[in-house]
Amino acid sequence: MNMSFNSTNYPLRVAVIGSGPAGFYTVGQLFKEYNNIVEVDMFDKLPTPFGLVRYGVAPDHQKIKSVTKLYERIADNPKFRFWGNVEIGKHIQIDDLRRIYHCVVFAYGTNRSRSLGILGEDFDGSYAATDFVAWYNGHPDYQNHQFDLSVNTAVIVGVGNVAIDVARILCLTEEELIQSDVTDNALHALLESNIREVVLLGRRGPAQAAFTNPELKELINLQGADLKIDLDEAKLDRLSEEYVVLQDDKLLRSKVDMIKDISYVTSFNNNKSITIRFLVSPLEIFGGENNKVVGMRLVKNELYKTNTGYLKSKATDKCEDISAGIVLTSVGYMGSAINGIPFDEKSGTIPNINGRVFNQDTQEILTGMYTCGWIKRGPTGVIGTNKEDAIETVHCMIEDVQSGKYIDVDPIDKDCIDEIITDAQPDTFTFDDWKRIDKIEIERGKVVNRPRIKFTSTLSMLKALNRV
Repeated sequence: MNMSFNSTNYPLRVAVIGSGPAGFYTVGQLFKEYNNIVEVDMFDKLPTPFGLVRYGVAPDHQKIKSVTKLYERIADNPKFRFWGNVEIGKHIQIDDLRRIYHCVVFAYGTNRSRSLGILGEDFDGSYAATDFVAWYNGHPDYQNHQFDLSVNTAVIVGVGNVAIDVARILCLTEEELIQSDVTDNALHALLESNIREVVLLGRRGPAQAAFTNPELKELINLQGADLKIDLDEAKLDRLSEEYVVLQDDKLLRSKVDMIKDISYVTSFNNNKSITIRFLVSPLEIFGGENNKVVGMRLVKNELYKTNTGYLKSKATDKCEDISAGIVLTSVGYMGSAINGIPFDEKSGTIPNINGRVFNQDTQEILTGMYTCGWIKRGPTGVIGTNKEDAIETVHCMIEDVQSGKYIDVDPIDKDCIDEIITDAQPDTFTFDDWKRIDKIEIERGKVVNRPRIKFTSTLSMLKALNRV
């Protein structure tokens, strides 16, 4: 450790951009490694912390959301400050960060959904699944979105955990829904929904399905919906069978066995169903009157092995048309660029070497600039994956600081951040503000026997805090 840093007049100052799991694991690791010699300011463009734990994790997954208790303990450190409702590039610029902080960590995740690139994708009734998730989870930027749930059939393109979550939410019973923290608006819409059939489309086979075993089990155990998989589509082709044997992975073998078992079920009792399809891809979305989604054309795929041994799908000449009243796309996610920081448009991530931000044009590492989480590696893994990711990034930072590679800032500029932010954004939220919001939401939920009733706009939060 560079001993020029100390706990009194010259601490190591670090800015963390993004308050999701990646951001908090980074802060926690910094406090663990540097103890009281580091001061951390965390920024988020939303007024509330926790990122996808609050706005992405399914509202009926309350146990998973309890990870925020750990983040709250990290935030209790007196060397930590939270700046909510503050957007980098709008309220504070990269040059401001370089003037005040020795190190900056970008951990703001991936906020864009990849498109299908097919005809009809822009028809009314075709949406990004992430927009739907953000809407029912109370993300302030998505509360004016409209989703027509008066239709009979929903088609979800993709078979990752997000797709499975969306399918489950669409099929939960009233009893299951009220045990979640889905927003009031979404609760009423889901209870009045006419959707009776949900179809998930996977472009590859059962062995390549991205959903986890626990997610699949939740679909099996739904109270009010039957899970269906076609017997032929559940069977592994020769390449997939070889792949499963080669992987020698108990969880993978369990997954394909569960899928096979589901395909043998022929007795169904509920008025809602979820069907998982494999080896199919959408070719076109059909529109009816006023270009409203009415169906899709699918192509049957087959698998082939690349030179590296990876199994990819390719289209055959077999097609079929299916009905669809609403289409939700969940085929991958990308981050957004911040002006002044390198960005790879193809991968939707910040180019980096083990967390050190890397300029691909100049082939140089940016001193004092780091990244962590999905914006670093892409949207892979679960919440806990971000912990190891954060450790890698922080260890690189420590190595750099020890060798004198950090941004040289003037100690006299230490408190300029307060003036810069409050001038540009007077409606900032502290972590204490969040604690008050959290308490009010939980109290509102107790009245109706629910986990919480969320505030869904910045204005409503400011009103709750008596600031407007």
